Amino acid sequence: MTLIFAHRGYSAVYPENTMKAFREAEKAGADGIELDVQLTKDGEIVVIHDEKVDRTTNGRGHVKDLTLKELRKLDAGFHKKKIFSNHEPIPSLVEVLEWMRTNEMICNIELKNGVYPYEGMEDKVINLIREYEMKERIILSSFNHYSIVYCYRVAPEIETAPLFSEGLYMPWIYAQSIGAKSIHPKYTIAKNELIQMSEDYGIAVRPYTVNKEKEMHRLISTGCAGLITDNPVIAKKIREVYE
Repeated sequence: MTLIFAHRGYSAVYPENTMKAFREAEKAGADGIELDVQLTKDGEIVVIHDEKVDRTTNGRGHVKDLTLKELRKLDAGFHKKKIFSNHEPIPSLVEVLEWMRTNEMICNIELKNGVYPYEGMEDKVINLIREYEMKERIILSSFNHYSIVYCYRVAPEIETAPLFSEGLYMPWIYAQSIGAKSIHPKYTIAKNELIQMSEDYGIAVRPYTVNKEKEMHRLISTGCAGLITDNPVIAKKIREVYE
């Protein structure tokens, strides 16, 4: 069965990468969530996609230049104020893991360390995963494949998945070579043959960000392990057609 991961939570409707979006993804019947992590000025792991807070909050500046306390004051639901009046803080990874203790959700943590290397971030994330005993329910992904390889060497018990948006020749071989059990390609390059060959070699394929219904039909019928979408409700309805 193709698992449905809510991209930054149920972000088609709710403010991305907020606890509200994650809780609503669970209510919508998603199997898992996908989120992004960065490091604050005081070394805390926070859940936010961009290196700057400008697009998703009512604040300005870089995540790395603000403390957790300063970031928590910002409203991550600011741009969807017409729909949601509540203040939605930027979550810490600890907050997400605490919430995961109340459910069975799987979580794909994307390490956002391509622009700023965020020294020590991998170790901090891995330590938290171990502390919360979540190794069976977490996948670590990144466009920074050096980071992915580091995670595999330090914590081989946690699944890793390289992200890529360009065509990669025989990605299942590449994945095996770096110890990754899965790959997360952009859906436009996740051709049916690539999915089938990878899955045959024991490499799970979870394309991102799949929002077109036609593509959901194609990927689910091809039998990919999972798909990452902004709209888990639509994906779930389409999956039911194939069950």
